[in-house]
This record gives sequence, structure tokens and C-alpha cells, in this order.
Amino acid sequence: MRDAPATAVSFDFGQTLVELDTGLLSARLAERGISAAAEQLDGAVDEGWRAYNEAIQRGHGGHPWKIMMRRLLEAGGVPAGALDAAVDWLWTEQPRKNLWRRPIAGMIDVAVELEQAGVPIAVLSNSEGRLDELVREFGWSARFVAVADSGRLGFEKPGREIFAWTAERLGAP
Repeated sequence: MRDAPATAVSFDFGQTLVELDTGLLSARLAERGISAAAEQLDGAVDEGWRAYNEAIQRGHGGHPWKIMMRRLLEAGGVPAGALDAAVDWLWTEQPRKNLWRRPIAGMIDVAVELEQAGVPIAVLSNSEGRLDELVREFGWSARFVAVADSGRLGFEKPGREIFAWTAERLGAP
């Protein structure tokens, strides 16, 4: 099976093509009068993802974004009294100013190589409905045949519908 050429490839956006931009997170918190250095937040990212994964394993309904962000901010030194308001504000701001915007080294290069090899590629993500705009902002739109954004489509991973929608646009079986 591995010897067969790729028919099509889809990439998740967050944590595959880009990661949390802790510099932007620090700046956004500063807008609310909360001081948290990007370096401290960088050191807390794993703690946030640990909380996220635990929430999923416990069967937490919905998207555990706020759980992850709250733990990250807490581990990153944000005062306890500011946590809930900061997390709620960041969540409402996420569609307007997505915090996942630091490109992961080498990943867009992989996409370029696939594209140059004639493999159709897409982005598929549970997002807030503005992923297409963010992909355009990066200048990556021409690379991707489709951008599957759960916030726009109304269905999300791990459900079959978002993968079927993407595969259809990629011309993949």
C-alpha cells in the first residue's frame, strides 16, 4: 500500500500547518491589562494540551478549547482572578483574530512538494468559520483545492461528513 502514489492529501490546520502563536497570545492578553510573557506561555503549552487531551479522554462534550486555554494561561502565570474572563474573551475573539498562526517549520514545504508532484491537497479543520480567510492571509490559498472549516460546513471531525466533503473536492475515492 505504501508504494502506491498519494491520490490526495489533507492537512489539519492547527498543530499541523501552524501552532499557537504565544507572542500574539501575550499581546492579546496585554490588551486586557494582563501581563504574561510569551516565553512563559511557551513553557505552558504542553500543560494546556495535557488538559485538552484529558478532557477528550473523559468524554467532555463540545470542543475543549476553553479547558486547554485556561490551563495554559494558569500554567503561564496569569493570575487566578483573571483566568475566566480572559479565556471567555479570547474565545469570543478567536474568530476575529485566530491565535493559531505560527507556521510549523517545514510543513508548508511538504504541501508545496505534494502540489508540485501533482497531488491535490486540502486543509481540513475544526475551526471557527474563518479558516479560509486565515489561509488567504498566509498566502497559501492557491496551494489548496479546498478548505474544510467545520465552523462553515456545520459538521466536524471526527465525523465522517467533513472527510467526505473534503475527499469529494479533492477528487479522491
